[in-house]
Amino acid sequence: MSQLSPAHTPMIAQYLKIKRDHPEVLLFYRMGDFYELFFDDAKRAAALLDITLTQRGQSGGKPIPMAGIPYHSAEGYLSRLVTAGESVAICEQIGDPATSKGPVERKVVRIVTPGTLHDEALLDARRDNVLAALYPHEASWGIAWLELSSGRFSVVEVEGEAEMLAELTRLSPAELLVPESLDLPGALQELRGLRRQHDWLFDLESATRSLCDQFEVQDMRGFGCAHLTTALVAAGVLIDYARDTQRSRLPHVTAIAVESRDDAVVIDAASRRNLEIDTNLTGRGENTLASVVDTCTTAMGSRLLKRWLNRPLRQRDLVGARQSAVALLLVQARYVALRDTLAGAGDVERILARVALRSARPRDLARLRDALATLPELQTQLADIDTGSALDTAKQHVRPYPELSDTLNRALVENPPVVLRDGGVLAEGFDSELDEHRGMAENAGEYLVRLETRERERTGLSGLKVGYNRVHGYYIEISRAQAQSAPADYIRRQTLKNAERFIIPELKEFEDKALSAKSRALAREKWLYECLLDELNEGLSELQATSRALAELDVLCAFAERAEALDWIRPELSEARGVWVKAGRHPVVERVSETPFVPNDLCLDDDQHMLIITGPNMGGKSTYMRQAALITLLAHAGSFVPASEARIGPVDRIFTRIGSSDDLAGGRSTFMVEMTETANILHNATDHSLILMDEIGRGTSTFDGLSLAWASAEHLARTGALTLFATHYFEMTAMPEHADGVTNVHLTATEHGDGIVFMHRIEPGPANQSYGLQVAQLAGVPAAVINRAKEKLIQLEQQEVHAENRAVLGSSPDATAPPKQADLFAATPHPVVEELTHLAVDELTPRQALEMLYQWREML
Repeated sequence: MSQLSPAHTPMIAQYLKIKRDHPEVLLFYRMGDFYELFFDDAKRAAALLDITLTQRGQSGGKPIPMAGIPYHSAEGYLSRLVTAGESVAICEQIGDPATSKGPVERKVVRIVTPGTLHDEALLDARRDNVLAALYPHEASWGIAWLELSSGRFSVVEVEGEAEMLAELTRLSPAELLVPESLDLPGALQELRGLRRQHDWLFDLESATRSLCDQFEVQDMRGFGCAHLTTALVAAGVLIDYARDTQRSRLPHVTAIAVESRDDAVVIDAASRRNLEIDTNLTGRGENTLASVVDTCTTAMGSRLLKRWLNRPLRQRDLVGARQSAVALLLVQARYVALRDTLAGAGDVERILARVALRSARPRDLARLRDALATLPELQTQLADIDTGSALDTAKQHVRPYPELSDTLNRALVENPPVVLRDGGVLAEGFDSELDEHRGMAENAGEYLVRLETRERERTGLSGLKVGYNRVHGYYIEISRAQAQSAPADYIRRQTLKNAERFIIPELKEFEDKALSAKSRALAREKWLYECLLDELNEGLSELQATSRALAELDVLCAFAERAEALDWIRPELSEARGVWVKAGRHPVVERVSETPFVPNDLCLDDDQHMLIITGPNMGGKSTYMRQAALITLLAHAGSFVPASEARIGPVDRIFTRIGSSDDLAGGRSTFMVEMTETANILHNATDHSLILMDEIGRGTSTFDGLSLAWASAEHLARTGALTLFATHYFEMTAMPEHADGVTNVHLTATEHGDGIVFMHRIEPGPANQSYGLQVAQLAGVPAAVINRAKEKLIQLEQQEVHAENRAVLGSSPDATAPPKQADLFAATPHPVVEELTHLAVDELTPRQALEMLYQWREML
């Protein structure tokens, strides 16, 4: 970046002075109808936006790189820049070009950053856009987050890095503020929206002062967060950053909410990813739990639903109130009419934020007008529903605003233009002074026609025309051939190639009135529009409460619609520990599967708190485990669930250890990632935790892996955690003999010819075969490889049995062939064995005979 020097033109000198105050962001410098970028900003923007890089004059003897975009289409370009993680300072002309000496005065009026968006065109309507701040102190982490486009502002304090990462994964911030000296975990170092701030900004005293100033209070005790010093530091930094970017006090941010980890079911980062709540493993929204549940009619309802799913509650009274509301909405399908009416409410929440930030456009106010029109009907529809559920909030806050509704109806034209710039937003009859100015400007055409007719008759010049252009104003035009016949009172204004243009005193007087009437009308309309925003802001807090109630009503109606459409039932919220489900189904797999879904039962309680699940690959083990977690999650979110019956006890955490990949950036192998996630579960699981463990120990040698799997399962069994433990280690099926509360179950499959048919049904007991070769055949492994694998499998099994036999019987002179099964039993003399000699033991396979021998020896 060039520095200020005498070689700079006044305009470039002004640009560099402004740019010096915003070195880290792109500067959109308004020049007429364009936003221009210069120097390094121009090069960066040209590359990111694929726009032309040009030059403008010279600075310090070198050409100045330059790139520009039309200001009226800036939103599209801003969206692309923000998506790329860039921030942009918007620098507007605030001076009057007619009176300015030198460059027109300019200043930055707003900084657009990924976490502070509120423009409709820049936001995903159905996802929150979160700005977060993080501050550590010893083992504690303070987290604050703000959704600027709605005004929601919250804080939480957590202990330990794992809990901090879990919270940030839930929030998925578009922008994260951290101290510049903070040594971040690897998972956060590459975050696109990471913004390092000066360490001195993270100061409790200044943070508290900023928050008190924002909320106009003396201290933070009234918000219940005065003791959360670490979180308050993060919140103070965040509010300063947001106010600085918006150049505003943020009038719609009126409170700060405190979240407690104990109020919600804790889901760590890995578990959240594996459950695919609202984002699948590829980072998209398809085939997720939210994609199945979200049928909300408003964008604000959709955003709230995702928050509910991502933070299932442990507060049983609130969960029960939501379920009661869903049940009431299902009576006579009340939700249908409510949803039809709600569809007209639009995104009131974000519109109100733009009203508060004074960036609301005419069509925002038109949508707000339409939303207010739905409130009387919604109030009537809610009046007939009994109280005592989560619908009470809607009944309290969904109410008409007759005066405001009348004002907007009178003020706005039916279909206002996108922007206010050229007027035409306010309706005729709303303001008499505006109508007067408009009348004078709009009657100009009629006057000009009369003037043209009169002047033709007076001068006898049939080709005379009266016209107007923006540069020279009004004029009388006569062809070059007839110009010499112009009357004496015609004053020459402009000479063209084939014509001359004149002005007369009468036309000049009209021009002054007409042009000033247009400008006065536009100025009056803009002033009235600002007054309209002032009036809306006076009742902002009540309108925000209504918007929140509308969003909640929308979510409850969506829950009701899903319950009826998908045959979901209300789960019983039990105080007894455990998860009991009859004919449970996976909500996502059931929706996307082309074949009928096979439901399964689940019982986890004090007597049976761990299931060892065996069965073939693709047999449905992961689906069965995930559906248990998703049913539990839905129940704690207040939704009905996909089952014929369900009883859900208190659950404090949901853990999953399902699949993993290398963390190359963090230098961790797949097995290291697996063990890290396992360690987190083993350290934090309680007897009220729901745990899904899939294929522990498969990333290392057989004996190491089996030992780790056994020890992990044994630890969880002692803890009493509600655990689903899927494994291919057949040796794990012996666990029920060594630990209380552990039971074997398996997924069924059957062979058909050389193939396999998966039954997807849970049955008691361990699986008797893994069907690995059949699954490989289904996957398309070449037939020659499958045949060779079968040969090798027989060989390995024979070797294994032979080794086992030798361990039992000692060395045999004929070590190349296993002894007969009858010989095995003969080597173990005992009356019990002698009494069983009538069995045709030679018809058993070696493995079956050996297993029987082990069982009998245990009896001895």
